[in-house]
Amino acid sequence: MIIKEVNLETVCGITSTLPVNTEPEIAFAGKSNVGKSSLINALIQRKALARTSSQPGKTQTLNFYHVNRAFYYVDLPGYGYAKVAVSEKEKWGKMIERYLRKSEQLRAVFLLVDIRHAPSENDRIMYQWILGNGFHPIIIATKLDKIKRSQVQRQVRLIRDGLQVEEDTILIPFSAETKQGREEIWELVEQLIAE
Repeated sequence: MIIKEVNLETVCGITSTLPVNTEPEIAFAGKSNVGKSSLINALIQRKALARTSSQPGKTQTLNFYHVNRAFYYVDLPGYGYAKVAVSEKEKWGKMIERYLRKSEQLRAVFLLVDIRHAPSENDRIMYQWILGNGFHPIIIATKLDKIKRSQVQRQVRLIRDGLQVEEDTILIPFSAETKQGREEIWELVEQLIAE
């Protein structure tokens, strides 16, 4: 897909009303510092539209990126960051849940997990939560460039086993550095928004 235009169109905080969009939405979930903003920037071929940060927990809102005036990428707040008050985390959780339940245009949720580690308890909870809200998460195993090629299959198995994914769950290893996996993700997105 050729990216002609991308705008950060809507930013929803805890008390915001969700936008009523008429075009397909693809959401990205993952714990803080897993590389959601880097993935979105790689997909839309911009260096810094989605703000990346060395400080986890930067995304505290639902960010709606309008792509080619045809569909939306929705960046969900990162979870599992220790320095945020429990009450704040709960509010983010409610905000994400409200979005998953109320959006009429949401086609898929991509769940990002760091390929270097076994999924955390928070990753497992999020996977089950997305399933419980009626979606089959597509797993993106980020930071692929940080491991040796010989380790990839073992780490992919570790993630599948750790999340106890359903057999037909799609899992794509991805690197924001080398862009490996980007084309596969794009193909999936194109299928999803065409449905």
